[in-house]
Amino acid sequence: RNFLKLSGLALAGTGLLIAGCSDDDDNNDNSNGVHNPGVVNGVFDLGGGDLGILTYAYALEQLEADFYTRVVNSNTFGSTFSMDEQEALADLYKHEVIHREFFKAALTGAVSNPNMVLPALEFDYGSLNFGSRNQVLATAKTLEDTGVAAYNGAGRYLSDANFLLIAGKIVSVEARHASAIRDLIDPNTSAFAGMGAVDANGLDLAKKPSEIIPAVAGLNIIQTPFTYNYLP
Repeated sequence: RNFLKLSGLALAGTGLLIAGCSDDDDNNDNSNGVHNPGVVNGVFDLGGGDLGILTYAYALEQLEADFYTRVVNSNTFGSTFSMDEQEALADLYKHEVIHREFFKAALTGAVSNPNMVLPALEFDYGSLNFGSRNQVLATAKTLEDTGVAAYNGAGRYLSDANFLLIAGKIVSVEARHASAIRDLIDPNTSAFAGMGAVDANGLDLAKKPSEIIPAVAGLNIIQTPFTYNYLP
């Protein structure tokens, strides 16, 4: 529960800021020919290269943070979940908000043009009943499993070792989230590391951005359009 501390992430973020882009970020393409995040044909594109991967992670963290914010602030939170479950979900909420704010601060500090930072996304959960334990946990399971696979799949495309280190730290926490949610759904079973969470080799699943983003879009939760033309 105390694994993540805001001060620790702030220190880690310093490395990201130092390793950020050059002052030549006002162009769509940087000096290496990698497309930077920004508006393309009226729609924000996540960009490519390391900044694109970090912006991609920021989009996913915005979704998770918003979801858990709504969960813990629901007027039925106390009546829907036991005290232990409330404590666990509150921890996940705090973690995801820290992740979101960390990426926002890191990306804002890493670029010279504020238009390169993904804006705050809008969300709509449709008919999701936040007063239903089963619906909330099922949605949390989908988001956490997706998040773990996203980080694992994107890590190979990071060229900066500092970025890879940070991503590795965050995905280890996301994996704890995924196992915790699975255990709440099926306590005292092997579901916390069951099929769908790990592969036949006992490893967490890994999926490329081009696999993750359409799957997330299919949930119809994210209402703000964006493209990912330069991500693998």
